Amino acid sequence: MLTLLILFNALQLSQILAQSNSDVVKLPNLPSDHLIRYLNTFPKLKKQVEEIRVESRACWGHERNCSAEARFQTPHCPGEHTGWVQSKEAQVQTFYYQADFGFIQQQLSELTPQCMPKYLSDSSLECTRYLRFCRGRNLLIDLRDLPQRKERIRYHMDVLKPGQILGHCELNRTRLQGEMEHIGSALQSWAPELRYFDVLPQPVLESGACDLVVNTPTFIMKIDATYNMYHHFCDFFNLYASLFVNQSHPAAFNTDVQILIWETYPYDSPFRDTFKAFTQRPIWTLNEVQGKRICFRNVVLPLLPRMIFGLFYNTPIIQGCSNSGLFRAFSEFILHRLQIPYRPPPVRKLRITYLSRRTKYRQVLNEQELLARLEANEDYEVQRVSYERLSFVDQLEITRNSDMLIGMHGAGLTHLLFLPNWACLFELYNCEDPNCYKDLARLRGVHYVTWEHRDLVYPQDEGHHPDGGAHAKFTNYRFDADEFERLVAQAATAVRAHKDYQQATAALAQHDEL
Repeated sequence: MLTLLILFNALQLSQILAQSNSDVVKLPNLPSDHLIRYLNTFPKLKKQVEEIRVESRACWGHERNCSAEARFQTPHCPGEHTGWVQSKEAQVQTFYYQADFGFIQQQLSELTPQCMPKYLSDSSLECTRYLRFCRGRNLLIDLRDLPQRKERIRYHMDVLKPGQILGHCELNRTRLQGEMEHIGSALQSWAPELRYFDVLPQPVLESGACDLVVNTPTFIMKIDATYNMYHHFCDFFNLYASLFVNQSHPAAFNTDVQILIWETYPYDSPFRDTFKAFTQRPIWTLNEVQGKRICFRNVVLPLLPRMIFGLFYNTPIIQGCSNSGLFRAFSEFILHRLQIPYRPPPVRKLRITYLSRRTKYRQVLNEQELLARLEANEDYEVQRVSYERLSFVDQLEITRNSDMLIGMHGAGLTHLLFLPNWACLFELYNCEDPNCYKDLARLRGVHYVTWEHRDLVYPQDEGHHPDGGAHAKFTNYRFDADEFERLVAQAATAVRAHKDYQQATAALAQHDEL
């Protein structure tokens, strides 16, 4: 009953917002059921919006007073818990704190002052455990020596030296040094940068030491591989999660922020449009600020892509659970902000998108035969695409309007994040990497199928890794057409059985009748 009430209020809110005077209060651009939760987070702001009188207890799930019924989504845990935890309730809670808004709650509970201000004009620094997330005010970063560096900077641990990151505040050196355990690599924590944090004797903005003052709230990002969708979306997802950890002000979801990438390589990526969901400003790298002492009024060091027991890349997931609300919220946020159009599924045909690879390896040698089998089935609407030939926005439109996505193991399967809730990913062959996209599908909450019988898949050869030795990812494959057809039918049954799919097609059928 509560879920229906929240859905009704979301619809009511979207209608109100469409009619409201946007000059009165500027609200962030969020999906309507996200906006309800945003307003409930900031009740004073909600009172200022005269047109909005939506009563709802809806919450995200990281709030201390958020009930399981009101939170964004509850994990689905039908699998066995014996051998992992003591009870089904403990299984659900474990997943929630590993991979859902419970992870955000944990980060919020860990936020601890490292450098305390005495006065409003002073600096401040607070971080979660192991310096995985930090935020500060009135901090100075000295980058005057970067132009003298001969090598370009990426994944470097030595960008800053002693005395090159400063604040005017009371520094707890013992506490800060106690959080240095995760200093093993650049993308695990902010320890490589903050180990040299020191105290400036006078207020930063009054010190005369600032060559450039950045008034815009700034997110400094250490990013993963920008041309690999799986790895770059570790960056985007953790940036999104960091918005919640930083959500102490109504401007938390505003796009008037600066993003500074912590490297001197020019930023380029086929997925760069995703940054438009977070900022309306051009992306900076260290090239834009090197040679100067930069003073940041507000700066966030967000969650990182390769944290130990982190989100997305190193997420430890308890067996038997799926459907992270945080992953679903991220999907809806990106699709909404990038204005990706949605079309309801046809009443009688299942929309199947087949990802065709143009790479040297992991090609399907009998692709045409497999697709001919699907195209002969009048229950399927089949399209073959090569995403590398399309803009990322066009790719997202295809993915959002697919009921099944089929493809070989590879970074393109990260598109599963943007499938409808009822959809299925068919990883045609996992190339002996069984958990990567299976786990990501579990986190997003979409159905997952992969090849089951090794004797019905025929590799071209044993595969030859560039560094030597046999490797399943470095060859091409042929598949048994009958088995392929059977697995697609199995996946189609799962899609049609999903309640969201049934509701979407029923609504469309009712509309057609009218």
